[in-house]
Amino acid sequence: MILPKTTELIQELESIVGKDNISLWPDIQLTKKQQISQAIAPNTTINCIVHPETQEQLSSIVAGNAKNNWVILPIGSGSKLHWGGLVRVEPAAFEQGVIVVSCDRLNRLIEHAAGDLTVTVEAGMKYAELQRTLAQAGQFLAIDPTYSETATIGGIIATADTGSLRQRYRGVRDMLLGISFVRSDGKIAKAGGRVVKNVAGYDLMKLFTGSYGTLGIISQVTLRVYPQQQASGTVVLVGEKNNIAQATQTLLSSALTPVAVDLLSTKLVTELDLGKGVGLITRFKSIIDSVEEQSNQLLEMGDNLGLNYTRYHDYEAELWQKLKQLIWNDKPSTEIICKIGVMPNKAVETLHQPALEKGFGLIHAGSGLGELHLNSVTSETILELRHWCESIGGFLTVLSAPLEIKQKLDVWGYNQNALDIMRRIKQQFDPQNMFNPNSFVGGI
Repeated sequence: MILPKTTELIQELESIVGKDNISLWPDIQLTKKQQISQAIAPNTTINCIVHPETQEQLSSIVAGNAKNNWVILPIGSGSKLHWGGLVRVEPAAFEQGVIVVSCDRLNRLIEHAAGDLTVTVEAGMKYAELQRTLAQAGQFLAIDPTYSETATIGGIIATADTGSLRQRYRGVRDMLLGISFVRSDGKIAKAGGRVVKNVAGYDLMKLFTGSYGTLGIISQVTLRVYPQQQASGTVVLVGEKNNIAQATQTLLSSALTPVAVDLLSTKLVTELDLGKGVGLITRFKSIIDSVEEQSNQLLEMGDNLGLNYTRYHDYEAELWQKLKQLIWNDKPSTEIICKIGVMPNKAVETLHQPALEKGFGLIHAGSGLGELHLNSVTSETILELRHWCESIGGFLTVLSAPLEIKQKLDVWGYNQNALDIMRRIKQQFDPQNMFNPNSFVGGI
């Protein structure tokens, strides 16, 4: 039975977006229901999905929800809804449950200033579609996100999902030049602009990057883009961990300019059929002669350390795609994926932790950030790995795991002195605790 207040809100939402852009929960496809349910604590009422087509419609939806005191779960395509904490609704505060607001129809290209190397898009545009558009002008967005065919630009920013290209181009927040978002009161706010040299307003781009939809709904962004490179080549070194660690240190302190440098655990090396031992996979993108010369220098370095090597030109895209698929597969409800951060000089040692015998590990060598893919482990094993990371000044966050695992432990595992500031920021941006309540760090 639909409660009178629910009926009133549904009618209000229909008046904003039309009947074709709203679906009641019972009418939603099973696969979509399962996807959304992975983000929400069990026994929580989900009322409907609404699809605004303009920023103004999105603004009106949020304003209406604020008035009616309903929880909002913002989503794009939903590809990373299973990441992070579970949305938990306090029945006393939110009697009517959750409204899912999807930005997948806010997907337009606003402006591509090819000469200025910038592009402005709505948040629901898919990453793959944007890359195809930029490729026509010989440009690309220097991000290598998870689920690249389905991920939206807004979702990539909300989860700070950079990938291996971080080595050369830095993180998602470094790509952002401007942002528009809908506040908890429904008003549209902006920061930054559409040019590279910009000092307009507060630096909200960094604040919203990795906020997991808890501060507002990103609606439009301006990003810096880069010219496509003429050639690409990949070198893989495999061998004993101390020699790989030395090769990594030498590479990172050299004059070579790789776009990606990743360390691979022994099991991941085996699964990729690259040999036995720890792996170092390095990618160069530049003019043909530069790629050739830099690859040769790295091969010589590996040879001097007694490392086995494989060089890729024609099939390197397939290698990187297979690497991504092994870690980020399509079974988020049954397997565990963690994001970690350690000091770069501890990366190889981290990949040799006993718990990784039941999974894969990849760490971006320059930053110490990485991912662990674990099979059939308990929450105690995760806590053991977290303790290791924390003991060397790092962290471990559970991105994807079965609901029973997420209910047993704090997926974020953060208890440092920034929590008070984070809570005050949340209070300032979302005083009603309407956006993804209780799902972020420290129960924010």
